[in-house]
Amino acid sequence: MSARMIEHCPTGIAGLDEITSGGLPAGRTTLISGGPGCGKTLFGATFLVNGARVGEPGVFIAFEEREDEIIANAASLGYDLQQLVDDGLIEIDYVQVNRDQIYQTGDFDLAALFIRLDLAIRTSGAKRVFIDTLEILFAGLDDTVALRSELRRLFGWLGERGVTSIVTAERGDTSLTRHGFEEYVSDCVILLDHRVTDQLATRRLRIVKFRGSAHGLNEYPYLIDDAGISVIPITSFDLSYAASTEIISTGIADLDAMFEPGGLFRGTTMMVSGGSGTGKTSFAASVARAACARGERASYFAFEESVSQIVRNMGSIGVDLTTAIDDGNLQIVAGRPTQIGLEHHLSVLHRHVERVRPSVVIMDPITDFEALGSHDDIKAMLVRMVDFLKQRGITSVFTSLTSRYDTEESSVSSLIDTWIQLSNEERDGRLVRAMYVRKSRGMAHSERVRVLELDRNGITLRRVDDETERKDAIQDGQPAGRG
Repeated sequence: MSARMIEHCPTGIAGLDEITSGGLPAGRTTLISGGPGCGKTLFGATFLVNGARVGEPGVFIAFEEREDEIIANAASLGYDLQQLVDDGLIEIDYVQVNRDQIYQTGDFDLAALFIRLDLAIRTSGAKRVFIDTLEILFAGLDDTVALRSELRRLFGWLGERGVTSIVTAERGDTSLTRHGFEEYVSDCVILLDHRVTDQLATRRLRIVKFRGSAHGLNEYPYLIDDAGISVIPITSFDLSYAASTEIISTGIADLDAMFEPGGLFRGTTMMVSGGSGTGKTSFAASVARAACARGERASYFAFEESVSQIVRNMGSIGVDLTTAIDDGNLQIVAGRPTQIGLEHHLSVLHRHVERVRPSVVIMDPITDFEALGSHDDIKAMLVRMVDFLKQRGITSVFTSLTSRYDTEESSVSSLIDTWIQLSNEERDGRLVRAMYVRKSRGMAHSERVRVLELDRNGITLRRVDDETERKDAIQDGQPAGRG
């Protein structure tokens, strides 16, 4: 007789359903454990809200927060919990327990809780139950055997009624929970962690166990903001993405001409590296504008300049970003990278891409991540970032400032499909910008060095011999030609 496959109950939390192969165990109980600031209650509230949205009513049994406090906290995620309560899709039952009034005078049981739960489930037709947190009932009790027995009886009772439930617990000093036994009677255990490293806070999630179902085993960063909760399933990023043969323009005609197909493959990654003032941002902005001109969306993550400064500076070389911003095709997200940790950056990118659906993403510059971690940490984050973008067929442009990324041993050089190298050189008392294509996978490309010029007409690339003729003409007093 074949074993019955476990059914899953989708949580609706981005990423969590992916690493749990479809959601939490349906008709069973999941324990969520964590310390302060992890967002245990918000996970449970999200589980109920997303269930209500698909027609599965829920019951919220609260032991620590009153109904008005729960509704206010849920509003910080954009959830109108009050409306769902008014519509009869969620029922909140606040059970007030005073710890100093708990005395153990006989056998401990949860019969009173069963009665309240049974009434709430029957009257609301609930399919989901969230209990936050049972530990309040255990305060002052030391009969571990009785507690474990009653907890197992509660989980079985919930399963008999066909509801999928979540129970929260506080993490202990040496165990997953304060009492150290809840995880053994739960079908699924999720551990939340809120850690601070080098003054940067990061939230991480780990599936400790999931009976009867495959699940991710690693730690996953998760993000809590006004758009809800999202988990980054980093281990799902593999090399199964398709390689497009569609050619798109970089927005720089002279650069397109340096590639045999007349542009770059869609969904590839380009890096523009060089010293300060070589024109890296100008290249990146040109790619973004070209995408918007095709009617596509582009997202520009700027780590050193404000939105208005980028728009002004690019306007000076004929790269108009204002129109694209006004049309809603271009979004520039500007902020110092040191505000959040590396994995938080990955979470922000993931959330932004899922919401905006851009075809082009700019990261300017990736070398600013160096202040956030070690070389290996940065490489791991960038690998995940590149794989995530390629998996979704998004063309990406990374700019790089320091020479650290200008060698074959760099963090991302092996991940890059097209690598453009820029430099500043002094010739005969004047500054000359130079560029060349260091590599471009899958297509023939020019290997000659070009002279780069920036003016109000945009970016112009000249062959070195053309530049020599132009310089001689200027010295002879002849017309200089274009640029």
